Amino acid sequence: MPTTRRVPPTSAESPPLTPASARPAPEPVGAPPAPTRPAAPPTAPHTVVPRPHPTRPAPDADLDGDRAAPTLEPPPRPATLPEPEPDGVGADGWLLLVGEPGVGRLAVLARRRLELLHDASVRIGTTLDVTRTAEELAEVTVPRFADFVAVDLPDPVLRGEEPEVLGGRAALRRVALRAVRKDPHNLYDVGDLVEYVPSTPQARSLETRQSVLEPVLSEAGGWIAQDPERLERVLAAGIHSLITVPLRARGTTLGVVSFYRSLRPAPFEDDDLSLAQELVGRAAICIDNARRYTREHNTALTLQRSLLPRGRPEQSAVEVAYRYLPAQAGVGGDWFDVIPLSGARVALVVGDVVGHGLHAAATMGRLRTAVQNFCSLELPPEDVLTHLDDLVGRLDRGEGWAAESSPDCGIVGATCLYAVYDPVSRRCTLTRAGHPLPAVVAPDGTVEFVDLPSGPPLGLGGMPFETVELELAEGSQLVLYTDGLIEDRHRDIDAGLDRLRAVLGCVGRPPEETCEAVLDALLPARPGDDVALLVARTHALGADRVAQWDLPSDPAVVSRARVAVTERLAAWHLDELAFTTELIASELVTNAIRHATGPLQLRLLRDRALICEVSDGSSTSPRLRRARSEDEGGRGLFLVAQLTERWGTRYSPHGKIIWAEQPLP
Repeated sequence: MPTTRRVPPTSAESPPLTPASARPAPEPVGAPPAPTRPAAPPTAPHTVVPRPHPTRPAPDADLDGDRAAPTLEPPPRPATLPEPEPDGVGADGWLLLVGEPGVGRLAVLARRRLELLHDASVRIGTTLDVTRTAEELAEVTVPRFADFVAVDLPDPVLRGEEPEVLGGRAALRRVALRAVRKDPHNLYDVGDLVEYVPSTPQARSLETRQSVLEPVLSEAGGWIAQDPERLERVLAAGIHSLITVPLRARGTTLGVVSFYRSLRPAPFEDDDLSLAQELVGRAAICIDNARRYTREHNTALTLQRSLLPRGRPEQSAVEVAYRYLPAQAGVGGDWFDVIPLSGARVALVVGDVVGHGLHAAATMGRLRTAVQNFCSLELPPEDVLTHLDDLVGRLDRGEGWAAESSPDCGIVGATCLYAVYDPVSRRCTLTRAGHPLPAVVAPDGTVEFVDLPSGPPLGLGGMPFETVELELAEGSQLVLYTDGLIEDRHRDIDAGLDRLRAVLGCVGRPPEETCEAVLDALLPARPGDDVALLVARTHALGADRVAQWDLPSDPAVVSRARVAVTERLAAWHLDELAFTTELIASELVTNAIRHATGPLQLRLLRDRALICEVSDGSSTSPRLRRARSEDEGGRGLFLVAQLTERWGTRYSPHGKIIWAEQPLP
């Protein structure tokens, strides 16, 4: 076989070298001089040459091949060189000559392994999903390295948790499977629970944390012991060689990968074992990264779901349906709430904290709690947003403490939409802070976006918030949402609003079906932002469940108020509450006459509870106190608090309202 030769270096004293084919061969001593011939022009060196025809060399040929036979002419080279085969021989019989014989084959194998490792580094770990990363490992290695690949992981890894020490008969879940055949004759399918017996290569890999090479599976009794009957059929199908490699990253064993060969007749070798270890090592880091992300994502999602409303509050003003969908990239700060208020009213809230992760979820919980507290103070909607804006500003500044600079400190921004609906007057008051416009669907299917002035996002401060008051027909739907529903990188907000208008334009659809229709039409397959959606269909409290009386500021009217209350309760078949309600109304009316000014009004509402309200023109709020034994007064509100389930004061544009609720029998 021809080999490459070594050429001595040239120097100033030595003549320039010429190609071996043009240099005359040394003549043996005593031989007649050979006829000379002109030297052939030099050619560029190349490593692929044609296989010569069988010809006996000349007797005086040099052993190193420096002298060519006088009568042998080399055939012309082809225009293009064929791609060498794995054994170093081209399709047309061309040889790859690099150094010693056989080095060409090793060079090709080394190049292909480097290409496989490069592709693995590019294609494995494109997502932060554990299952998808395992599938990418199987896709890269079949069929370029193995004919059948299975990836088995324990369930805690799939949930993002730290796995226990694997070994023995540890329970694994088959996460990824790929084979060159449609029927791979595998023991387990994707999703099946796998328990390897201790003698199998997979169990040994988990136990020893080392890779195992089984070049001839027919001689591997430990592998066959997993299921002798089935594995005999697997061997008969052509699977003949196996490599198992434990998935280890950062000192933790995450699972095991099995590589099988069936169509390739050559068994796995030590070089293949090294390559398999390199591939699995890279995939293990990606799987562990995905596991850690899954843990953080699940933690944030659990926190956020614990901070969002659970179930539906007891109120009859609106029929509500809601949805919350976290983003694929991470949990955000969207929230919603339905808060029952006094006087059978209800508050509807939707907000959005910009950002993702635990910090956004925790901030969302703080803002939602703050809104509930502000609602308990019976503040007007614009005052609720003003106090919330001040709270967000304090959170941004570290609440007066010297906040450490960290990626999670501060709030990038927050928006909110706040609405209060009164079923007695059927009026709805709305205000917003940088939030998308709400939609109102009339009973006839007409859709309108409320022309609500947009205040600045929460936390900027310095600007007042404006309100808009609407009168809604009974059966109207109020649709509140966050920007993740109508806007993304591939869709403009105006296009999203137009599409939302088209979906909402339906007559007689209940809120649950409205939520489903909106999400099906507008939600992308992989939302980039979380989405909160709240749909409320309004109800009205009929005149037959409301009674009110205008009273003069005269102490003599108290007795007439007690008689009117007793008669109304009898008409409502609530005689059991007549005594306590008569006493409550008497105390509230008496206090208003003695301590307040302006017109007085007494109102009874029969809702989920019996509500008694007394309004006046004063802005002073009564205060519950403990009267001393020698005090002649100061016990009226104490009696009201003891006889009712809850009571309070709220302000109106014309004064205040003192209310008290009793549960219905």
